[in-house]
Amino acid sequence: MTKRSYYAPTGGLPPQTQILTDRAMFTEAYAVIPKGTFSDIVTSFLPFWDDSRFWVIARPLSGFAETFSQYIGEVQSGGGSDKPETDQGVEAVLFVVSGSLSVTIDGTTYSMDEGGYAYIPPDVPWTLWNDSLEPARFHWIRKAYQFVDGLPAPEAFVTNEKLVPPTPMPETDGKWATTRFVDLDDMRHDMHVTIVTFQPGAVIPFAETHVMEHGLYLLEGKAVYRLNQDWVEVEAGDFMWLRAFCPQACYAGGPGEFRYLLYKDVNRHMPLSFLR
Repeated sequence: MTKRSYYAPTGGLPPQTQILTDRAMFTEAYAVIPKGTFSDIVTSFLPFWDDSRFWVIARPLSGFAETFSQYIGEVQSGGGSDKPETDQGVEAVLFVVSGSLSVTIDGTTYSMDEGGYAYIPPDVPWTLWNDSLEPARFHWIRKAYQFVDGLPAPEAFVTNEKLVPPTPMPETDGKWATTRFVDLDDMRHDMHVTIVTFQPGAVIPFAETHVMEHGLYLLEGKAVYRLNQDWVEVEAGDFMWLRAFCPQACYAGGPGEFRYLLYKDVNRHMPLSFLR
């Protein structure tokens, strides 16, 4: 089995001698938050969380990306929450990138280590605690679930990416593959959070231009990514945030695999009620 690497920020503060030139950028179509910006002074604290802090890397912004928020949480030994979500109608995906966590969903407790993945339906009670001796870090992707009359919400599940075989993209000889945690035909899900893997030298060979918003956190490797009209160098620990219809493509630079955690909104009509 391939040994996986998951980049996780550790905070700190750059020295006073560091120059200010950086790869961080925010445009009308995309944002790049490089790993060097994940310092102590940009963390947030949340109600009902003990010994925990969060890097908020995406939040709904009018006129930009509007469907999701994404955090990287750092939970110290003994830390966690019995009331992590304070909003109603919100679903979540958790993905562990370092350490281990104990997550209880609707009364069932799961032990999640690196590569652990959990889907939590809207309005289902859950808790999260770090019972280990080391800090744990995880991604928390939140979305207001779009209910559809006649479709029940999905059920909760917990797995690990090591247990889910990647699906090769057609006609790529396995050089471009996606680890999917839910069935593409399951219309109950209104978001997909997957892991995309490129072998060294593999490409997205055209500028994808589509309605889905994206959050891409780079778990491993490096690449040159096409974002709107720009080519941007990115590496493990960076986050890319794309609004709908932003053209996108990439070239995996090697020498190892290039992998990222990907969010996109799916399976729903475009809301038009505000026009009535």
